[in-house]
Amino acid sequence: MEITESRIKGVFLFEPRVFEDDRGYFFESFRDSYMKEIGYDIQFVQDNVSKSFQGTIRGLHYQIQNPQDKLITCLKGEVLDVAVDIRRNSPTFGNYVAFKLSEKNHRMLLVPKGFAHGFSVLSEEAVVVYKCSDYYNKEGERGIRWDDPIIRINWNISRPILSDKDKKLPLFSALKEEDAF
Repeated sequence: MEITESRIKGVFLFEPRVFEDDRGYFFESFRDSYMKEIGYDIQFVQDNVSKSFQGTIRGLHYQIQNPQDKLITCLKGEVLDVAVDIRRNSPTFGNYVAFKLSEKNHRMLLVPKGFAHGFSVLSEEAVVVYKCSDYYNKEGERGIRWDDPIIRINWNISRPILSDKDKKLPLFSALKEEDAF
């Protein structure tokens, strides 16, 4: 497994060794010791699966109560996976990183607590799986609008498909003190 820290401290890209032959492929998708090697002692308690169609943007989401570390991978198709730093005292507060995750590259992205997360679907459809270190908490759920003019994410989507909820998320400039990390 090759593990690389992104330009934003705390966000890591995992690239597994993939063994392919006539039958298909095999790779190790998670090992607790890898997490410990990069300074994380995470116990994942919930896995989520999302199927989305081309042009869909999901996010930017996070929780202030029961915040979650997430390990994201794309099992089918291709997505642009995005993590936005919302740690108030971070030198990269308000910056983002984005990586393409796909069924072909088998990459995984570790998005720790203190980041808003989202993705756009670049292929005809995509199935995304993410491990979470805490349970979903509706009362603690927060978000930032996908088209925020300060963050300026290039989602690589010409006509985005969004949920009504995501369309109504607040701008980054409206982030309240209690809603950041």
